[in-house]
Amino acid sequence: MPQRSLKPVPQLVSILLLAALSVALWAAWLGWDQHRDVHPDGSTTGPYEAWQVIGLVLTLLPPVCWAVSRHYVAGAVAGTTAGLTIAACYDWSDDSSGLFMVGVVLVMMGSLAVTAVVSAIASAIRRRDRPAGR
Repeated sequence: MPQRSLKPVPQLVSILLLAALSVALWAAWLGWDQHRDVHPDGSTTGPYEAWQVIGLVLTLLPPVCWAVSRHYVAGAVAGTTAGLTIAACYDWSDDSSGLFMVGVVLVMMGSLAVTAVVSAIASAIRRRDRPAGR
């Protein structure tokens, strides 16, 4: 099997583009909702609803799969993870408890794990669908 040489400029561009897209999608889905819901018993939830997080994940899937289909796996994984981590850090940095970094690290680890798995699956599907002899 021939080895492809990694072209650093397209890989870097894909990382930067996916990071910027991830930040923009975070802002579109989660950035506008900053209030917590207070229930009659005094408990609070939020600020995000499940549909917002699901929407973010579903709108990130096509660009990640596109990047993997173009052999930009580093861009798909590193770019998306970096973008979501930066967005979470910026969005949550005004937390008075000081525990926002715990959430940011969880976002980083979760997005890294999920984008790696999605990239592996998309890459495997692409290899399987590729015609023989290529």
